[in-house]
Amino acid sequence: MFLGEVRESAGLHEYDGQIQDLSPDGVRAGLARLGDGPALDDPHDEAHLAAFEAHMRLMYGELELHRRNPSVHLPNFDLSCYDRDYAPQADRDAAKRAHLARWPEAADMAIESLDAVSAPVATALLGSVRGLVASLPTDVPADVVSAALAAHARLTAQLEAAAQSGPPDAALGAGALARLMGVVEATQVDLGRLSEQADAERDRLMARLREACARVDPGADVRSLIRALVSDHPDAEGVVAQAQAQVDEVLAFTREHDLVPYTDGECRVSPAPESRRWAMAMMAWAAPEEDDAPSSYWVTPPDPAWPAHEIEEWLQVFSQATLPAITVHEVSPGHFAHGRALRRAPTPVRRILLSPAFVEGWAHYVEELCLDLGFRADDPRFAVGVAIEALVRVTRLASAIGVHTGAMTVADAAARFEADAFLSGPAALSEARRATFDPTYGRYTWGKLAIRDTREAAKHRWGAGYSHPRFHKALFDLGAPPLGLLGAAIDRG
Repeated sequence: MFLGEVRESAGLHEYDGQIQDLSPDGVRAGLARLGDGPALDDPHDEAHLAAFEAHMRLMYGELELHRRNPSVHLPNFDLSCYDRDYAPQADRDAAKRAHLARWPEAADMAIESLDAVSAPVATALLGSVRGLVASLPTDVPADVVSAALAAHARLTAQLEAAAQSGPPDAALGAGALARLMGVVEATQVDLGRLSEQADAERDRLMARLREACARVDPGADVRSLIRALVSDHPDAEGVVAQAQAQVDEVLAFTREHDLVPYTDGECRVSPAPESRRWAMAMMAWAAPEEDDAPSSYWVTPPDPAWPAHEIEEWLQVFSQATLPAITVHEVSPGHFAHGRALRRAPTPVRRILLSPAFVEGWAHYVEELCLDLGFRADDPRFAVGVAIEALVRVTRLASAIGVHTGAMTVADAAARFEADAFLSGPAALSEARRATFDPTYGRYTWGKLAIRDTREAAKHRWGAGYSHPRFHKALFDLGAPPLGLLGAAIDRG
């Protein structure tokens, strides 16, 4: 039911070259097959699996997101999953060619299903859909390429029409958003309470930001100082080298403090492949179900052909203040370290079914953890960067709740990103529009808060026996557990 995700994040390469049947009949057939088989022996794993089954029934059966959200269909067109070095080049190229040959089928299914796309969702996703053809394989028969491009054009035209004349409201509604967030995480969500937590977290982060800025320059205006700090960055050629140096630094810090059980393997920094250059930075880990190989920390320098001001704006993401926090998040003790642990998780459920809020919540949680443990303690710019990154994430949570409950418009959300997350114009609007098609993108902050609360509960239960290494290993022993099942780490740890 989510073939594209497990192909890449879990390494189930038996699905290479295949697409998911997202036609109305295919979705109904997939839902009918859910729940076959006996219960699992481990009650925690059974609850974990049941949460994902319930999520599929909610996503496709009740909310019918395959009808209203084109992002559900994008993995059927995404060829970038074959760019990572998980198998011989010839095998990956063959899978990519087979996948491209199925684009016409994928487009037909998407066009048949996507009959309820709102104008805001279509507008927000048109760029991603158009970009699917940015790097098609070259060693493919001309008729296959021609058919694929025609299929892509049909899908693009349908979304362009939806952007012009689709329903104007993208809101799921409070009840639907709460269930979409909570079911896969095996918990119930009180959006009002979560919104209050988001506001409180924003206020706490703002206070930490002001404190860090005062350490950099006691008399400076915060916004002016942040503009100056993000302007201090390597040039386009220096981004990869600086990130690679930081990989060694964050791994050494993680090992010094014994923060996670595993930091083996190799993590290489390189420019993102063309197909993934929509992301500033990302981790492509050696997936749990595939042979071990180097993991890739991809960073995306700007295109040299861009105008100078666009190059400058892009490079600000890799500033001396923010790039170290990104590297902690993506590498260690963040995603790379988590990926090494997933390879040792004892059961298929824990290796394959990854809670989205835990995965992103964990990587976000460790940013401030490293700050509190003294990472770059003599450089207050790191504290500034951690706060800036966190303010973007908490604003996502507030915006998702606001947009999907009807309390905010997209324009309101963009204004909040400008006010609370120090983003400007196009960047703020892009983040706000993401709420329309990625309604659970508040998972970073929500997951962080849940892990932090579980840590406090572990300290209370374990008393003098608490330590970060013990707590983090107990979490990782569960793989990437739904937030509602985090208590098992305390019981079993």
